[in-house]
Amino acid sequence: MSTEPGPGAKPEADEGTTAGGTTETGDLTAGPAARSDTATAGADGGGGGAEGAVQQSEAEAELAAQQVERERIERRKAEKSAPIESGAKLSGKAADLLAAIRAVESGEKPVATVFAAPEPTPHRAAPAPEPVRRPQPAPAGAVPATETIADVRRILSDGGAPESLAPQVATALGEGAETLLREDPWQLLRVTGVRPDQADGFARALLGAECGPDDERRGRAVAGWLLEQAAVAGHTALEMPALTAALAQRAVPDPEAVVQSALAEGEALVFRDPLDPGAPEPEDDEEERPVRVLVALERYALAEESLADGLARLVNSLAKDASEPWEAAAAAASGGAAELARAVAGHGLVLHTGGEAARAEPAALLGAARAAGLRAFAATHTPDGSRRLADGAEAETVGTVADLLAGATGPGRDADGALALDLLIVLDAPQLDVEGAAMLVEALPDGARLVLSGDPAALWSAGPGRVFADLLAARVCPQIASRTPDPGPLGELVSGIGVGELTQVEAPGKEVVIVPVRDAGEAVHRTVQLVADSVPRALGVPAEQTVVITPGHGGAAGTRALNTALKERLNPGPGRFGGFDPGDRIAYSPAPGRTVPGQVVDADADGLHLSCAGAPVVVPKERVDQSVRHGWALTAHQAAGSRWPAAVVVLPGDAVQSLSRPWVYTAFSRAERHLSVVHGVEQALPKAVAETLPKPRTTRLPLLLKTQVPAAN
Repeated sequence: MSTEPGPGAKPEADEGTTAGGTTETGDLTAGPAARSDTATAGADGGGGGAEGAVQQSEAEAELAAQQVERERIERRKAEKSAPIESGAKLSGKAADLLAAIRAVESGEKPVATVFAAPEPTPHRAAPAPEPVRRPQPAPAGAVPATETIADVRRILSDGGAPESLAPQVATALGEGAETLLREDPWQLLRVTGVRPDQADGFARALLGAECGPDDERRGRAVAGWLLEQAAVAGHTALEMPALTAALAQRAVPDPEAVVQSALAEGEALVFRDPLDPGAPEPEDDEEERPVRVLVALERYALAEESLADGLARLVNSLAKDASEPWEAAAAAASGGAAELARAVAGHGLVLHTGGEAARAEPAALLGAARAAGLRAFAATHTPDGSRRLADGAEAETVGTVADLLAGATGPGRDADGALALDLLIVLDAPQLDVEGAAMLVEALPDGARLVLSGDPAALWSAGPGRVFADLLAARVCPQIASRTPDPGPLGELVSGIGVGELTQVEAPGKEVVIVPVRDAGEAVHRTVQLVADSVPRALGVPAEQTVVITPGHGGAAGTRALNTALKERLNPGPGRFGGFDPGDRIAYSPAPGRTVPGQVVDADADGLHLSCAGAPVVVPKERVDQSVRHGWALTAHQAAGSRWPAAVVVLPGDAVQSLSRPWVYTAFSRAERHLSVVHGVEQALPKAVAETLPKPRTTRLPLLLKTQVPAAN
């Protein structure tokens, strides 16, 4: 069989195909010209059917659970005896806090960097006045009243803004949104996707001559927007010099005064964190201890404090002697699970690290604890993660973190509102953001054990924080590293990536295939061929069991372009339901940072009907644009926590800046049986694996833990 080069490709002397039509395994570290091409052939594939019964969206249940936990966080904050100290002598360099901000789940293209890396000037910040509490907007996900949407639509029209934004604005600002916007038009910046220049135009249309860049309302709103953009990039706080420099870039005349105003209005909190928490206090009373001044949005600051408080409670409230059931559970386990069980028997918090195969150890611990009469439950990031874990455990003892918090699964709550559990095991722990982790920990009763298990080489959470990595670095509890390797060529490849080595592996069963391409157009063409023809024909993996992973949503080979091409081939249709047709594969995001794969079933006056992880879901039509996308192609963050029989990872030439070791590790490890790499980045791939580590995230959790939890032996 001969190889057909793609459009624009030059035939290579070393081309070769196998009888199955896929290429011989190539070297990932070599350029495209040094590797073999893939045979092209195929027929159109049909989209799979979908099941469907109608069920209310899960957003309401999740919202109720989040509201309960936020109230608990507020109560904990009120118990703090001392006010937050502000103002300090700055020391050292301001971190290079933000490279290109990417809205991973919002679908926006990566935007230009909003934070420069200024040389900080030591100065003394003025003390912040006591915050004045303002009415808070409705929680995200709440359905605004029809009257509120109508009022917002009118003021958007008056300000020259698109009326289609009305549902989003009403949801973000809550009841009274129209009045709030008339008093402060820059509150429009609280809506996801709105930029400062757009809010400025809206304000000019409403305020006329009263509108100016020195308006205090504008400065506060831009400060809040910058902090939100930082949260999108994973930070829970920003250093003061970085924030003031970014405000200056946005034409705010007096950035420091603006920050103080935001603090006074309760729109942000400020913290003085010692640069060296372990250093002794200065002997000279006039000598000031070096600190860094951090500014944070209240929701993330409270969540981080609540998380640290809750973890300290779990660690410190546990009796040192293991009771009889815990000893029985430890005795019943074997191998790596036995080591994990012994650690859990004597500690309230335990960290467990390992790859996909290592998940068998917490699964065994779950079974041993249940057999010993303990109330145990395991939570995962995605329904697919629960499915894979349930293969070795009782189905009713496994569910997703979101469903556990919403009360849709799990043991329920006791009289005090805590989860009725003795042991909670959380897998995919790197995907926990600070708010989700805080709600989980706050929900556990005193004396309960918590096991956080995950792969530290994978991408961090889509939301702010780096909870699992911070805990590993803080060393406040036992850490059990699994010695169970992932098997086969895929396991060997991924394990090497985890330590910074991209090596060629022997793949006699075509477990790894390299498909060289020269531009984004060819990358899309080859990807469609692989999904629709080559992989099903050569390996017997149908198109619906193959996932495509690419670095971003935009660009010539981003998720939008790939999903358009894959829909045209696999499930062509007019998109009569707001761009969707029955049978379309979709990615449903019920909340930021969460993606559930599914399929379109139907649509009616109630909204778009989906089947997600076997469960019917109805998405109201006003939320479809925000929460549903086509899902043949995903980003690595969207795919995290799930696995498919086959994965096609697309690396077009314009993806070089997005590549990092965690991204490559996460993308490549989504495949269970077969991985195809559509490779167009030349030597940038091995360089990224060897040199490009995760971008730093500014968080306060390590310091908070250090002051409350003694270091573990």
